[in-house]
Amino acid sequence: MSRRYDWLIVGAGFTGATVAERLARGLDQRVLVIDRRDHVGGNAHDRRDESGRTVHPYGPHIFHTNSRRIFDHLGQFTEWRPYFHRVRGHVDGQLVPIPFNLDSMRMLFPAGMAERLSERLIAAFGFGARPTIADLRQAGEDADLKFLGDYVFDKVFAAYSRKQWGMEPEALDPSVTARVPVAVSRDDRYFTDRYQAMPRDGYAALFQRMLDHPNIHVSLNTDMAEVAPSRFDRMVYCGALDDYFGRVAGALPYRSLRFERQVVAAEAGLPVGTVNYPNEFDFTRVTDFRHLTGERGETTCLLTEYPIPHEPGRTEPFYPIPTEASQALADLYRAMARTLEGRVWFAGRLADYRYYNMDQAVGRGLSLVEKALAPAILKAAA
Repeated sequence: MSRRYDWLIVGAGFTGATVAERLARGLDQRVLVIDRRDHVGGNAHDRRDESGRTVHPYGPHIFHTNSRRIFDHLGQFTEWRPYFHRVRGHVDGQLVPIPFNLDSMRMLFPAGMAERLSERLIAAFGFGARPTIADLRQAGEDADLKFLGDYVFDKVFAAYSRKQWGMEPEALDPSVTARVPVAVSRDDRYFTDRYQAMPRDGYAALFQRMLDHPNIHVSLNTDMAEVAPSRFDRMVYCGALDDYFGRVAGALPYRSLRFERQVVAAEAGLPVGTVNYPNEFDFTRVTDFRHLTGERGETTCLLTEYPIPHEPGRTEPFYPIPTEASQALADLYRAMARTLEGRVWFAGRLADYRYYNMDQAVGRGLSLVEKALAPAILKAAA
C-alpha cells in the first residue's frame, strides 16, 4: 500500500523546500516533496561539471539578504563563504561598475564633467544614496541630473531591457525602471544587503540537508498528475500558477533563457563575477563562476545568457513579464486559487507570479507555514 502523507509539496525550490522542512521538523508532519526535474533546488541548483568545477546551470545565484532571521535559518543547513558580487557593464567600449556609480562617470565622461555631475548627485541625494534612474530623469529643472538619468537609461537600461524582455521599456511596468539605481558613491558591490554570502558546499548540498528528515520523502522526475489525491491530505503548490488551472484563461507570459557554457584558461576569465552587455551582441551577460565559488584552477567556466521567448512545455519560465496585462491575468488566476484555500495553498516565484530573490522565496515559505499552515493544522487537530 502506498504511504499516505499529511502534505504534498509540488516543487523543490527555495519556497517548497522551506515549507517542507518547517512542516516536517517544526510541526511533525509527514511530507511528500515532488519535482518534475531530476534535482532539488529549482533554478538555484548547482552541480559539478565534467572537470569538477561548481557551476550554476540556470544562471548565477548569489545569496543576499537584510534579514538576520532568514540568513540564520539557512545557516542551519550550510556554512557561509562571504562573497560580494561585482558586475561590470560594457558601455562605450569600457567595463564600468554596475550599478552606475561615481567611478563609472569618471571612466566615461571628461574629468570636469564627471566632477560636476558627481557634485550635483551628492548635493541632491547625499553621498551613499542610491536614487533610481527614474528619480534622476524626473529631476525637474536640474539639467545635469536629467542628462545623467537619460544617459544611464539609454546606455545601461534600455537596450538591455529590450533583449531581456523582448519589448520596449515603455511597455513594462514602471516599477522595473524604478528598480535601477545609481550609486552616489564608489561602492562597486552589486548588492548592498547586510548579509552577502555563498553556501560553502554549494546550493545542492544546502537543499539536501534541508530535506534530510525522516518525515520528508522526495520524489524527483515526478509530475503532480502522477500522485493520487488519496495519498495526501493537503497541498502546497509551488509550480506555475496558470499550469495548475490548465491555462483556462490563457498562458501567463514569461521570458526564458538559453545558456552557452565555455571553459577557458583562467587568465582569459572575467575580472569580476559578471559582465553585462547592455548594447552590443544578442546576449545580456556572462558569468565567471570562479568568483562566485572561490574555486581556483588553471581553467574557469563562463556562462553566457541569451534571453528567449518562453514556450510552455519546452523552455523554463524564468521571469514573469511585468506588464499591466500580465498582472491582470495573474489576478484572475489568484482569485481562482483563493477558492481552494483550506486544501491547496499557492506559494513561490511561479505560483505567486512574482519575481522573488532567494531570501524572499525563503521568507514566503516561512510566512506561509506560520500564518496559514500551522493554524490549519491546529484547527484540524482541535
